[in-house]
Amino acid sequence: MEQIYILWKRQVVKYFRSRSRIIGSLGQPLLYLIAFGYGFGGVFARAGQGNYIQFLAPGIVAMSILFTAIFAGIEIIWDRQFGFLKETMVAPVSRFSIMLGRTLGGATVATFQGIVVLILSTFVGFRFTTYYHIPLALLFMFIIALLFTALGTAIASMLEDMQGFQLIMNFLVMPIFFLSGSLYPIQGLPKAMEIATKIDPMTYGIDGLRGVLGGAAQFGTGFDLLVLSVITFVFLLIGSYLFSKIQI
Repeated sequence: MEQIYILWKRQVVKYFRSRSRIIGSLGQPLLYLIAFGYGFGGVFARAGQGNYIQFLAPGIVAMSILFTAIFAGIEIIWDRQFGFLKETMVAPVSRFSIMLGRTLGGATVATFQGIVVLILSTFVGFRFTTYYHIPLALLFMFIIALLFTALGTAIASMLEDMQGFQLIMNFLVMPIFFLSGSLYPIQGLPKAMEIATKIDPMTYGIDGLRGVLGGAAQFGTGFDLLVLSVITFVFLLIGSYLFSKIQI
């Protein structure tokens, strides 16, 4: 437990020491909120869908968590190249504990990032329908962060260097975001896209957030939480297995 805490603390402290990283990671979510929120707000309202910023904000919060969590997992590659991972792995601690500590640290950082974006979204026009569901929203945010940090760890465990990073961004992370229904309603989609959306685990995280923050869940918050928890558990198992096979 002590090693898990130390690794968790290292991830969190490293994030908060990098002020430029914190500020820089807020740029894209704010751009999406303002450009899409106001740019498509009128079209969304005329289509009878209501306030687009109310619809968009949970998706952008989840987006910020997704990118931060994936990057936290990918940091394993940097640590491997600079030798820190080797120092950690030779310690008399199980690799599962190392992976869990890093994953919890990355998930904590990603959750904090999501909280900041959620607060900023209120200045753009987002309004909470009820404050009683905020703890449940935080739970959804943390599970999303845990899921994608574990995914990032699994991916990083299979890569030797950063050459494959752009490939991951283009063929994995961006489709996960755009196919999740974060920018558009998932009702009435073409059949192929509907299937891809339902396969995407991010869909259930965003739907759950919309349900607890705006009262508009498509699948139901209980179902979203169940699916998200099961997928997160599976990804944690996969990530821990692949991490245990890392060659240093």
